[in-house]
Amino acid sequence: MEACRVVLMMFCAFFMITLRLQNTNAATLSKETRKLIEKANQNGPYLGLVIPNLFEMNPLLNSADYTSSNLTIDFAGRRFRFGTIGEKEVILVMTGLSMINAGITTQLLLSFFDVEGVVHYGIAGNANPSLNIGDVTIPQYWSHTALWSWQRYGQGPEDELPLESNGDYTREVGFLKFANYTVNVTDCSSYDNLLNNIWYQPEEIFPVDGTPEEREHAFWVPVDPTYYNIAKNLEDLELEDCLNSTTCLTTTPKVARVERGTSASIYLDNAAYRGFIYNKFNISPVDMESASVALVCLQQKVPFIAFRALSDLAGAAPPNPTRPICSRRSPPIILLRLSSNSSKSWKISKPATSHNIFICSCIAVVYCSCPS
Repeated sequence: MEACRVVLMMFCAFFMITLRLQNTNAATLSKETRKLIEKANQNGPYLGLVIPNLFEMNPLLNSADYTSSNLTIDFAGRRFRFGTIGEKEVILVMTGLSMINAGITTQLLLSFFDVEGVVHYGIAGNANPSLNIGDVTIPQYWSHTALWSWQRYGQGPEDELPLESNGDYTREVGFLKFANYTVNVTDCSSYDNLLNNIWYQPEEIFPVDGTPEEREHAFWVPVDPTYYNIAKNLEDLELEDCLNSTTCLTTTPKVARVERGTSASIYLDNAAYRGFIYNKFNISPVDMESASVALVCLQQKVPFIAFRALSDLAGAAPPNPTRPICSRRSPPIILLRLSSNSSKSWKISKPATSHNIFICSCIAVVYCSCPS
């Protein structure tokens, strides 16, 4: 009987603690915050600008083209800034580093605010040898290339992966064989590696208009086709190549629509892997957030596009210190601008919508900030 009483008391204590935690979580979004969100949504719909960090956000905040409404809403560890670019209402939000932060932030943005489209911008490493530091890339497709099935040693491409028959994993996307990157091997014609193979996997997605808990799969996530077509107008832009009279890029930067970009919560500074993903997947920009933003927008059925300025050739030798160019520590930044007469200046044949007005006039100006 005493033992039962002790167990009952422990259960009651656990229940009270759990209840208190639930009440605390419920109160995270305060009544005042909910009112601010409701009031802000009355001015929607907005274009959401999702930006990795303040280093990449500050040029936009300081731009004459951006007008702050002096409204900020803080919750869930994020700050949502409201303003206009030209006549378009926008929400700016910083994600922080990595796929998880970018996904959480994008989902919060789309869940709480009236958002009609998302523009993501920042810097990226480069896997495409035909592009240069300072070039601004606009990929048509994004992928997350750090979801793997790691195959046990002794098995190969002909062997079924664990849970493959259930539809959990697949060999359709392709694999990386570690033995192909063995070095310093002598006196033998063949070699192997205990790390064996990793097989790239598509993400499980659950579209907002689908059946809950019924998964679909996506590896290559397309940006919005209308946004991408309009972005073609940016390819003729002349970009600035100098910060000042002494600090310039070594090549004239350009805007380029490219086929594919990829993301992973991995800082890529390895030339062999850079070459592999370029040859295998035709990857150009490599970053840590864009695919996460793309996957959330795909599931929420919200138009999306990403601009990434290239800061370095991943894994290449560092730049000569006597020739100051932008590097990872001081990358180029895209500054988005909006002009009120964009539809006319870009000779849009059809009436401009709130979507294509922004994208048509989204001028990517590359700034270089280099170590002193």
